[in-house]
This record gives sequence, structure tokens and C-alpha cells, in this order.
Amino acid sequence: MAVLTSGFAAEKGDELALADDTGTLTWNEFDERVNRLIHSFRDAGIGPGDTIAVVSGNCNEWFETAFACANAGIVFVPVNWHLVAPEIAYIVHDSESKAVVVGHDFADVVATALDDERCASVELALVIGGPTTDRFQSFDDFVAGGSPDEPDDQSFGGPMFYTSGTTGNPKGVRGSLTNMPEGADPSIWQLIGGGFADQIGGPGRTVLCGPVYHSAQWAYSFLPMISGSATVMQHKYDSAGVLKLIDDYEATNVHLVPTQMKRLVDLPDQVKESFDGSSLRLVIHGAAPCPPAVKQSMIDWWGPVITEYYGSTEGSVITMIDSEEWMAKGGSVGKPLDSMEVIVVGEDGTHVGPNESGTLYFRNAMGMDFEYHNAPEKTADSHLEPGVFTTGDVGYLDDEGYLWLSDRKIDMIISGGVNIYPAEIENVLGGHRLVGDVAVIGVPNEEFGEEVKAIVVPNDGVDAGDELAATLTAFCREQLAGYKRPRSFDFVDALPRTGTGKVQKAKLRAPFWDGRNTGIL
Repeated sequence: MAVLTSGFAAEKGDELALADDTGTLTWNEFDERVNRLIHSFRDAGIGPGDTIAVVSGNCNEWFETAFACANAGIVFVPVNWHLVAPEIAYIVHDSESKAVVVGHDFADVVATALDDERCASVELALVIGGPTTDRFQSFDDFVAGGSPDEPDDQSFGGPMFYTSGTTGNPKGVRGSLTNMPEGADPSIWQLIGGGFADQIGGPGRTVLCGPVYHSAQWAYSFLPMISGSATVMQHKYDSAGVLKLIDDYEATNVHLVPTQMKRLVDLPDQVKESFDGSSLRLVIHGAAPCPPAVKQSMIDWWGPVITEYYGSTEGSVITMIDSEEWMAKGGSVGKPLDSMEVIVVGEDGTHVGPNESGTLYFRNAMGMDFEYHNAPEKTADSHLEPGVFTTGDVGYLDDEGYLWLSDRKIDMIISGGVNIYPAEIENVLGGHRLVGDVAVIGVPNEEFGEEVKAIVVPNDGVDAGDELAATLTAFCREQLAGYKRPRSFDFVDALPRTGTGKVQKAKLRAPFWDGRNTGIL
């Protein structure tokens, strides 16, 4: 039996392991399917050192694939299912994926991506919940064809998440979990999972209500499972449904982003009053700043079980702050974990002291680090020295060691907890024949925090107005995932630039953010 599931199959084989929108699996059933999948991958010539891309919503099969890879030395790449075909093709190619596992809802767009000549290395394509076709094999049939016996020579496999880059293309983050030595024992996962289990007070039940292709949602569902927690999930977020999952399954932990918290707070009173929630031990949130009024409303409603973290795909969790600390230190993102050191570097390159702002760098005391896949220059740019990296954020440590963010990554837009980098959108729009110049900024949105706005200089002879906006909107629909598409277009005669040609985005943002109590400019 697979190292990471066999113990739970033996101890609590008939208990719940997974539940999605279509069905449930016990630990016995889950363990057998993971075994079969490992054998089927091996029979298909996919094993240690190979890479598999997964383009799927939250479902039991996603976790079956991830656990099989984790026991078989295979790197698994969670792919954002909002992406369009060219974007998916880029990731499949850049990650050198030999296989693709696809949810049936996304089969058409992935089929188009696989037609791209860059994806010629893909040897196997499996569809979840769909029949065998010329392009795809049935995932269930593929699993059933594998032996249920315990696989020999199991080894550690880890994830490689793709994060948008300021140069326009996403970059694969190869962290310590991706770069384990070939043949490493998969039981290492149990040590890692133990730390997350401690955070939630031991094994329990996790509600997954955000897309598992995000590193945070993955970490707070997959890693607790390593220690025996069950995971129950939604594919599409629904606030009332989250409350029902928590109560029906007596869930102990859930990860939220601020947009979800806002939607929960805005539920009708009768729905909120019917919620028990007494099983919850930890409600973890991050990804973007949460409006204080929303967070206070959540604490008032759910109690002091809410903990905020600050981190990144590259650096994992860096700081945490619980409800009591937050109410005393509202605005701080907490103290660094025992394993993390925060270094604040001033503009002159020297380390600065308490209450002095600078670029934030981080060092993991356990020596964990990362590199960007196929991007050594970007890796170098993000490091002060080996093992000391930055997310690009600016902030300071106070006298008590609490971290405060005074700015954030240059130009990045955070909409609904999702990072959006304008350069990628600018690269798309800048290639359109009607566009002479373009800058993309984030402007206020009451629900999502920010939304994408494109400020365009039309080419000579091109009329600005609704017709041009409609043309560019249709163009973006073909080239960009929905969450990246501009929600509005402004047309100007010229963009403000410095003497060296750099767009002065602070000037562009100022009319939209002036008068708001934020550090965004």
C-alpha cells in the first residue's frame, strides 16, 4: 500500500477520507485507488523525475493524482483552470509535462492547448468524469487497469506551482518539496504534514472551498491529509454551502481569502443564525489584506478561531497572527514563525532596525529555498544571497517583532485574493494593431479589493471610444483568463513616463486611490 495512505487504511479504513460534489471515498478506497494509479503511471512509462500537469477543479481525483505522484517520485503541476489554451500550452511545455490529467469541464480548452506544437512531449492525457476519446483516456478506466498491490520502490514527489511573473509569463516555483533528491523517502511528507496538523490541533476534517491549484489552498488541505485529516470540498465557492459543509461534516479547519469572508459576512441573517460552527478549531486566511471591519465581523460571529498568515508560493508561510493578537495589533501580519527570519533592507542596501521601512527579505532556518524553473536570472533577482529571498514587498518590524507591510509588490494587482501581474496583460494588449501604448493598473473594487483597468494610447488614426473598448475586450477574451481581463478601458493621448522611459504608474493610479486609507500608489 502507498506509504502515505496505508497507515490510515489500516487504522480507520472505513472512515471518510475525501468528499467532493459527486461522491465520497473511505481511506480503504482512497488507498487502493492511489496504489492502482501509481502502477498505471508506471505501466505508461511515467515515474520518478517525470512531471504531470493537472487541469481540474476540486475533486477526489485531484487528490488521488497528487498522492500517487507524492508516492511515486513524480512532480505534479497544479494548473489554473481559468487559463485559456495558449496559457495552458505554455505551462505544459515549460514544465516538461509528460502527462496531463484534465477535468471533463476543461477538456475542450486542454485539447486545444495540446494541439500546440509546444506540447508534443505529452505522452498521456486522462480525462476525469469523461469517456475515452481520440484525445483522452478515461481516468477511471486508467485507474482500474492498475494493480491494487503495494508498489515497490516508492519515492518522494512534490508540487511545482506556477506564479505569474513581472516579465509576462508565469514561472514555475521549484521549492524544497520539488527539488528533493531522486529516490527520497516519501515518508518525509509525514514530517511536513505533522507541522500543519499541529496548527489545527491534530487530525480532523478540512473544508476546501477555494481552488486547489493555489498553493495556500493546497497546503491547507493536502498537508493535513498527510496526517490523517479528511478533506471535503466544493468545486465552485458558495458561502451558504461552506456553512453547511462545516456543520454537516463537523469540520475542524478551513482556509479563506478576504473575498470569501466578505461574502460570508453579507449572508442573510437567517442563514448566519442557523450556523453552528462549534467544531471549528482554525480558520486560516491570507492571500490579500482583509478589510478590518470584515475581519472583526467574522471574529464576532465565529469566535477567536481566525488566524491570518503572510507568505507566498515561493516562501510558504512566513508570519502568523491569531485573533487576540490581531485585535491588539490590528494592521500587523504577525510575528515570523520560529523557522523564519525577516531581514529589512534599506534603499542603500544596509539592514535597518525596528520601525524602519525597507524591502523585506526572508531566510528559512531549516535551509529551505526555491528557484524559478528555467529562469536563473529571475531566481538571482529575487535573492539577496543564497537562502535569503524577497517577495518584493516593503515593510518593517516593530519593537516587539511584529511585521507590518507598508507597501506591496510593485505594480501587482490583488483581486479577490488572486495575484495578477500587469505585464502579462500589457504584453497581450501591446501586440494589438490598434494599440500604440498601454499600461495596466489596479483600481478599487468594493467586493474584490481591486479590479483590472487598462489605460490605452490608441494608434495613430484610431478612434477612441466604446467600439475600440469592445474590440479590445473581445481580443482579451481570446488571449487571457477571465480574471486577468481588464474590466474597463481608459483612452489617453500619452502615458506619463520617466526620463528613462518607465511608465509612472503611481500617477495613473492616483486619481482612483486618492482619499483612500491604503498604501497603494
